[in-house]
Amino acid sequence: MATDSKNNLMTNWRWWMCGMLFVATAVNYMDRQVLSLTWDEFIKPEFHWDESHYGTITSVFSIVYAFCMLFAGRFIDWMGTKKGYLWAIGVWSAGACAHALCGIITKSWLGLSGAAEMVAATGATVTMIATVSMWCFIVARCVLALGEAGNFPAAIKVTAEYFPKKDRAYATSIFNAGASIGALIAPLSIPLLAKYFQGIGVGNGWEMAFIVIGALGFVWMGFWIFWYDEPHKSKHVNQAELDYIEQDPDDNTQAIGTPEKKMSFLQAFSYKQTWAFAFGKFMTDGVWWFFLFWTPSYLNTQFGIKTSDNLGVALIFTLYLITMFSIYGGKLPTIIINKTGLNPYAARMRAMLIFAFFPLVVLLAQPLGTISPWLPVIMIGIGGAAHQSWSANIFSTVGDMFPKSAIATITGIGGMAGGIGSMILQKVAGNLFVYAGETNMVFLGFAGKPAGYFIIFCVCAVAYLIGWGVMKVLVPQYKPIVVE
Repeated sequence: MATDSKNNLMTNWRWWMCGMLFVATAVNYMDRQVLSLTWDEFIKPEFHWDESHYGTITSVFSIVYAFCMLFAGRFIDWMGTKKGYLWAIGVWSAGACAHALCGIITKSWLGLSGAAEMVAATGATVTMIATVSMWCFIVARCVLALGEAGNFPAAIKVTAEYFPKKDRAYATSIFNAGASIGALIAPLSIPLLAKYFQGIGVGNGWEMAFIVIGALGFVWMGFWIFWYDEPHKSKHVNQAELDYIEQDPDDNTQAIGTPEKKMSFLQAFSYKQTWAFAFGKFMTDGVWWFFLFWTPSYLNTQFGIKTSDNLGVALIFTLYLITMFSIYGGKLPTIIINKTGLNPYAARMRAMLIFAFFPLVVLLAQPLGTISPWLPVIMIGIGGAAHQSWSANIFSTVGDMFPKSAIATITGIGGMAGGIGSMILQKVAGNLFVYAGETNMVFLGFAGKPAGYFIIFCVCAVAYLIGWGVMKVLVPQYKPIVVE
């Protein structure tokens, strides 16, 4: 890393900060994935869950995450980036580890001796086990949601602090790719961890998977304490890099060292720009979370492929490997700006329209699934890559339109809208799959649960075009907000 200010060599500490955001986001998504990769094979038999129980847990997580996002951004703006991020990852790591206690609490509450007795239970005891364990997991997921709500507001704020507007979407796409990396590592590690600890008799295996993955966040916190500081205070950033970071003449910021004007919480809701961002998140966040939470169960339900099987690991790994192509999604607006001279917001909206068409391939997932399980996985992977590219750009529109002092707040509001959309989709999906299975419902030639999946895939496919259309109507042209 160069620090030679005498020769005007620019330091590159901003990319180290981007790397920290990348790792935090990867850990964030690994913590979310532990449940989806263990519930069907390890947790479900022990607690007698069906898709409705799982759908309730994921939907409650989504709505709590949404509610917390509303205030997490405000908390980050109030607490400051460094302390706020530490609080966020500390809480979510504790929440991730707390899942391991759910089995112990359920057994103690019902007076059962162990996992074997719960698996062998019958009659009314089954209902009690499923209900008590579900509520235990809901409490743990709520703690996880409380902490995880702070990740993206803090990360977007760091990106705005350390990168000029032209680079923010690319930087966001890099750290946002941590979601795909986390999702890539998860199927390679979590089912194997659960199976290993199950094999040596440490609980039923899934408990230690939560603890091991949850502990990674505490390691990250140690690095953040010593490495992060605001660019103009950081000993790792020289004047050349600081000049590069602060190059935007219309960045709506005060002079360095003077306090920025604050936007009130209620004032944030008075802008169409806020509602445009929020609606875009509402329509699309649930799609990504559906892919994240339900793909392992989809493979087991439709193809009988478990996440601990070699084929299951390969399929999930391939899906998220495809989503890694989204790292180039943040580059497209820069290319458009360089070729057309458009302002960053207009370039981002053009890029987002392009990405909004790619999820339409998810419509082919079910029909192609009759040929091979690899084909729907590839279609879902393309849809996931499009989502991550869309996500990197929609997050960057906040920095285009709002002053830095309000970025975390607006990001939190949008995150809340995204969480509400996800809650609705997760709960509807869970109930739909149970209903489809019980009634053998038919949709476009598919019967039972596959018909239910086909319906949800159709919703996922068109969500981005609807979201983009409404955003364009609300904010047809670039109009930055200046706090008076």
